[in-house]
Amino acid sequence: MHKAAVIYGDGIGPEICDATLQVIETSGARVSWEEVLIGERARQKLGAELPVESLEKIRRIGVALKAPLSAERCSGGVRVEVEGEVRHYPSINNGLRRALGLFANLRPVRGWAGVSGPYQNLDLALVREVTEDLYIGLERRVDDDSAEAIKRISGSASRRVTRFACDYALRAGRKKITAVHKANVLHLTDGLFLESVRSVVSDYPALTFDDLMVDATCYHLVKRPEMFDVLVLPNQYGDILSDLAAALAGSLGLAPGANLGPGVAVFEAAHGAAPDLAGQGLANPIGLILSGALLLEHLNETESAERIRRGVTAALSDERYLTADLGGRASTAELTRAICELMQNE
Repeated sequence: MHKAAVIYGDGIGPEICDATLQVIETSGARVSWEEVLIGERARQKLGAELPVESLEKIRRIGVALKAPLSAERCSGGVRVEVEGEVRHYPSINNGLRRALGLFANLRPVRGWAGVSGPYQNLDLALVREVTEDLYIGLERRVDDDSAEAIKRISGSASRRVTRFACDYALRAGRKKITAVHKANVLHLTDGLFLESVRSVVSDYPALTFDDLMVDATCYHLVKRPEMFDVLVLPNQYGDILSDLAAALAGSLGLAPGANLGPGVAVFEAAHGAAPDLAGQGLANPIGLILSGALLLEHLNETESAERIRRGVTAALSDERYLTADLGGRASTAELTRAICELMQNE
């Protein structure tokens, strides 16, 4: 019996989290879940959206399934105590990652017959550095007409995330690393990122390497996605291109993800909490369900993870089970039930 934390999230979070737990149970994986309060539930019960005790519980367990959290309430920032020091973060998600030492965001993206159109053979992974770049939140108003933000890139963080990307590529049977940057304009910051990636990839002779500017990457993702395998990106570019890749697959609702660091792994869908859809049974749970499959792989429950993916593949091939974001009319519950039945009947 594996132990894992579960964060039910805000907005559509509780609905798609319940769906994911149901699918994981049906897969045959043995997981004991312990709820951890973060977000609105934590604010109501513990008086803080990112409580110290919740962070400590995740560190102790080491693995968590996280439904999306609302970004609106923390638009002015969030305070959290880390190792006796009060720190300020621009959002709950940012604070959660940085407080737990999560530095690599992994987002595998694949196409699906029936919903991905010309991109049904899409198969790539984005590895995003999530501790620095513009998302450190250091910005200020200079005067009434201008503001500025600091873009921070370090060689150590860039090398660390590149090593993660290379190790992931070897484990996943992938062959190529592409560094995404804008070093032709941002000579010092993106230039340092590119230099750091190159220095690490040279230690992996089994992998081929190239680099591409971020605007050209967007173009080629749409026109020739087969040229990509594993992309390693600074924080902001990774955030933007992850959503672009998900759109090619058919919907943000299909996009799984994970944030990983030393001794801790948090698995979550790429999309947000969508409060306008909450409680209506309209949300697509597949992004979080596939994140649950990644969690099971992390726990060496590979067979159960593959069973889930086969169930998702079968459900997406039948238009009766497509949710509204995929052009269908199925509810969250109907899609979840179909995935479970297809897993049981295979």
